[in-house]
Amino acid sequence: MASDEPPVGLAVRDGVATVRLSDPRHRNALSKRMSDGLAAAVGAALDAGARAIVLAAEPPVFCAGGSLDALLDRGVPLAAMYAGLARLADAPVPTIAAVGGPAIGAAVNLPLACDVVVVSERARFDPRFLDAGIHPGGGHLWRLAGRIGAQGAAALVLCGDVLDGREAVERGLAWRCVAEDALEETALGLARRAAERPSALVRRTKETLRASVALTDPGEAAALELRAQQWSVERPEFAESVRRIRSELAARTR
Repeated sequence: MASDEPPVGLAVRDGVATVRLSDPRHRNALSKRMSDGLAAAVGAALDAGARAIVLAAEPPVFCAGGSLDALLDRGVPLAAMYAGLARLADAPVPTIAAVGGPAIGAAVNLPLACDVVVVSERARFDPRFLDAGIHPGGGHLWRLAGRIGAQGAAALVLCGDVLDGREAVERGLAWRCVAEDALEETALGLARRAAERPSALVRRTKETLRASVALTDPGEAAALELRAQQWSVERPEFAESVRRIRSELAARTR
């Protein structure tokens, strides 16, 4: 990749943005430039009206993790290295990661920050922080334990275990494992279906889902959903949906 080329590509079509890590010469490593580029691409996607985002990467490596040069550069605060991750994690629209190669170290944070992860058999999830003499960061332990439990996080981070694509699905880190040539289209298919749904309703539902995860009381969870459901039925779009469904049902009985 020439130095003047952006490290992250962006394409938006029919409400779906594809954000692509595009520095294969450096194995898509998370330099500060890459992280800033990711943050900018997600922001630009939302500004362009994207209603769903697919995170992909130029093969063969999904992302080699934090740039060692950047980590050794004391002039760059560690917090600044997580700009891309934070922007992706905070996206108000559905996010789908398409992982078709190794995700190493801090790179595992990227799919973990997405709502849905689709993988191929070539995917590998290898945190490897401790092997590099560095403590996990960016909420890695919290996100990983949230997906595969504390024991799974310990196995990967403390014991150096590695999950391939199929194992990631079995453990709950990923949603589906597909053939390599179907990976991106599968992720795009999920994103398209999300983008076709009412945008405000999708965003509110994602917001509720995020908030629900932090709750421990089922009554609080029900109350949270009730407020959102009440909001939804008071929208004019709900009445329009009911009329459409009734019309479709009537047509089927004729």
